[in-house]
Amino acid sequence: MTEDPWVDRRRRFRELHRSGLFVMPNPWDVGSARVLASMGFEALATTSAGHAASLGRSDQHVAREEMLVHVAQLAEAVDVPLNVDAERCFAQDPTGVAATVELIAQAGAAGCSIEDYDPLSGGIDPLDMAVDRVAAAVSSAHAHGVVLTARAENHLYGLGDLEDTIRRLRAYRDAGADVLFAPGLVSIVEIQRLVEEVEAPVNVLALRRGPAVAELAAVGVRRVSTGASLLRAAYGALIAAARELQASGTFTYMDAAVTSKELEAAFAGI
Repeated sequence: MTEDPWVDRRRRFRELHRSGLFVMPNPWDVGSARVLASMGFEALATTSAGHAASLGRSDQHVAREEMLVHVAQLAEAVDVPLNVDAERCFAQDPTGVAATVELIAQAGAAGCSIEDYDPLSGGIDPLDMAVDRVAAAVSSAHAHGVVLTARAENHLYGLGDLEDTIRRLRAYRDAGADVLFAPGLVSIVEIQRLVEEVEAPVNVLALRRGPAVAELAAVGVRRVSTGASLLRAAYGALIAAARELQASGTFTYMDAAVTSKELEAAFAGI
């Protein structure tokens, strides 16, 4: 019997969560994934907002099949574990959630996430519904050795407080989630409390006014991801350069640009 080609990456990804802290940046296309992998990051993650932006769309406007093609392309392009921002898993019921996670595993992912925010209703799922969905995702993920991250979206949408977030994440942990994530938290005090009370590996989203990596490591955070911020930084540089062209017709933006040789070296190193 031939071993699943992704087994080693999944094993490595699970091991990264056992102790310490690692940074998992979020590329938005094959080129950015290869650059980041060449820099030595031990794992990468997709970003739903970044992928959508690369297609000229806003977040939550990418079809499941497009997401799966994107995952397969990135997984083939790099040799490090890939975690997938799967949004709501493109399904309204647990059976559909499990089917999406199965397809994500087949595409080569080492991990994936599921959110409890429903853009159709504009609200957070009732806890019992969210737990059922997480359990379905866990069952499908673990059948392939995929690490499952459960996300409580309260703080991104202003729809809940820390008490509710902790209650939800503990319930998701009890449903089998391997990693817990409450994007939007910026207070190191709140993050520390969350880490202590959920008693499972915690991912924190890097935010401009949030704690630095060393501070997060000190309170026991296991993983830091960047969401769409690297893409926004790249687009910021693009817009600034284009404005210079329009305003002064000069080219000083090239001072901060990577050289062709640097890009070639990054791509050749994978």
